[in-house]
Amino acid sequence: QVQLVESGGGLVQAGGSLRLSCAASGSTSSFNVMGWYRQAPGKQRELVAVIIRGGSTNYADSVKGRFTISRDNAKNALYLQMNSLKPEDTAVYYCNGKVLVPFNHDVNYWGKGTLVTVPS
Repeated sequence: QVQLVESGGGLVQAGGSLRLSCAASGSTSSFNVMGWYRQAPGKQRELVAVIIRGGSTNYADSVKGRFTISRDNAKNALYLQMNSLKPEDTAVYYCNGKVLVPFNHDVNYWGKGTLVTVPS
């Protein structure tokens, strides 16, 4: 069972930057897709960015041009570089690893989250 542990969250002023890291206890190359999700107070968890095994990426419109997702399978790690942070980026950020299984039986692994706070 692979465990995911996020780090790098904290308090940052609007316009600042943070880099989130996700360390996996096992090989991240086993995941077809890895991503970052976030959940703001009172809101549902939402997709922030994903990266597939081949390296293609996809971002939520709200973070395009500001956030960059990357993965380093040699280090079993996933990263999220967040620039030009805004108060609306305040949320708990979760690392996700997904193993695609036929017939919609995908297996998801989640970290416990790291809090990012951007005061208004």
